[in-house]
Amino acid sequence: MKSKTETKPDRAQSLDQDISRLRKQLDALKKHLMNEPAPETLVEFDSMTEDILADVFGSSSSLLDIYEYAQVGEAAGLLNLTDEAPEGANSQSQRETIRQRHRALESAIADLESRRASLAKENQKRQTAGPCVSDFMATTVRAISLDATLREAGQSLQKWKIGSLLVQSGDEYIGSISETELTSEVVASGTDATTTTVRTCMREPLVTIETSDSIVEAVRLMKEKGTRHLAVTESRRIVGVVSVSDVIRYYSGVV
Repeated sequence: MKSKTETKPDRAQSLDQDISRLRKQLDALKKHLMNEPAPETLVEFDSMTEDILADVFGSSSSLLDIYEYAQVGEAAGLLNLTDEAPEGANSQSQRETIRQRHRALESAIADLESRRASLAKENQKRQTAGPCVSDFMATTVRAISLDATLREAGQSLQKWKIGSLLVQSGDEYIGSISETELTSEVVASGTDATTTTVRTCMREPLVTIETSDSIVEAVRLMKEKGTRHLAVTESRRIVGVVSVSDVIRYYSGVV
């Protein structure tokens, strides 16, 4: 599976290429349905198709599993072939597995075309709503443990020269803590920063925004939620943070 980070134009081009590769395999299958291929020809074809599916979707993809199952298919079980099978039964079985391969590839192509359509909508949204959050967010996610002290949180903010941290419990981000919360808790309330943990004054739940959302939407959400920082998600996975300073940077550039 492709693991490198791709820009939106690259993603579109990559999807188009993957769709084209699978369509070529689909066209080849149509020819196999018309002309009975030799077993070794099908083996070679399956190997190539599996490599493409693994490259596009990953070696653990269910779409690859579906294609591999299609090679055996339901035909053998339905026909219950034996040594006394009627003449032409083996040929019928092979045609049925080719049809099942065909349906499996159609499902894979439909999945990619759906992704391509979503990307096109995202690009159209960007053109009408202005730059997206992904263009200005910080891609490095800084986090601190739920059980860290407020002093440790303040030291981390100072070390990384940032205004907020995500709060982490195990592998999950559950909230955030910013300079504002620290100032309110430690300075205004007189809390002991060396013994009090982050969990006592963190903000939860985490306020998030999608990478494809516009900067205008980020401003609206910050105002609505009364926060200066938003966690940025892509397919429900946190991939960055956008702050008021990022928004100001955008509008300063516009001016």
